[in-house]
Amino acid sequence: MTLLLDGVRVRQRGETWLDDIHLDLPNGLTTLVGPMNSGKTTLMRVAAGLLPPDSGRVLVNGNDVTSISVRKRSVAFVYQQFINYPSLTVYQNIASPLRLDRSYRKDGIDRRVREVAAVMGLGDLLDRRPAELSGGQQQRTAIARALARPVDVLLLDEPLANLDFKLREQLREDLKRMFTGSPGVVLYSTADPNEALTFAAPAVVLGEGRVRHVGDPATMYAEPPTLAVAATLSDPPLNLLPGMVRDGRIEVLGTSFAAPRTPDSGPATERGVVLGIRPHQVTITRTGPGALELPAEIRLAEVTGGATFLHLLLEGRRHLVAHLPGTRRFTPGEAATAYVDPRHILVFDEAGGRLPAAPAAWAGPHG
Repeated sequence: MTLLLDGVRVRQRGETWLDDIHLDLPNGLTTLVGPMNSGKTTLMRVAAGLLPPDSGRVLVNGNDVTSISVRKRSVAFVYQQFINYPSLTVYQNIASPLRLDRSYRKDGIDRRVREVAAVMGLGDLLDRRPAELSGGQQQRTAIARALARPVDVLLLDEPLANLDFKLREQLREDLKRMFTGSPGVVLYSTADPNEALTFAAPAVVLGEGRVRHVGDPATMYAEPPTLAVAATLSDPPLNLLPGMVRDGRIEVLGTSFAAPRTPDSGPATERGVVLGIRPHQVTITRTGPGALELPAEIRLAEVTGGATFLHLLLEGRRHLVAHLPGTRRFTPGEAATAYVDPRHILVFDEAGGRLPAAPAAWAGPHG
């Protein structure tokens, strides 16, 4: 089974929401990751047949379904905001799509409902109605209903966003097992890059209505092809600092380090670059020789459980966030020094956002 979006464009209220989308999705799980307003829900609505594209085609297993009503498609859609039949019990909600399928007998419906309910942790709630459930239980019911009947295309639009952390972790593992080897196409949308990395499935990075990149999420995280991809897959957000390549070194905020040698480095000409530094790579104690030293002023310390986010001001105008393990206390206005190992810095071309250097490109000593 395949799902192909061929040259899909969508304009709404004079704005382009999807711009020339080309996606060829195979059977099994694919994650669609991007920030809010990147076009994820619009893309999934087009794939489901709920929103006709202004141009382009949607093909399922080679068949053009662009103009076919969603009611006549083999598709299921789970929204971030749960939708259930309020007058039906949990059991009846899950069974509802099976009862519309004449291939299911009564005993087969019962068996399938209980199987899916067990995976979703709803086994003890089958006799309750949605009004008697918590928000998380209602969302699990909506997911269970979508999973009950096998379909060609299953679309899940941030289905775990409204659940508590522990339940999200558990259901990710359960869903990953269910989708592995699925004969249908499963497209799972998320704004959480950690979710895309956890699923370890092929990922589509979407931004401003355009496909930024398609590939293995772990590879894209380690060596993002562009700044846009790096920013999408970074949580907490990526620190960005301007730099300059000059005489084989990269200068940044009064210090410098040796530029990595890469096959496409080109001639040794001066050029602007953007440095991407992940917060967990920033420390306030020296970790080894060769680390960049960036004098800073402490602006704010956010304590979140077992970690502290330290907000620093460099040269009175550049912001840098350090993700430090443990609960730490700092005084705003206090002087500090931020240390960064150059081997952990992503270096992007200033003009196009292309990545000429990632940590994997570094070899040998640095200075």
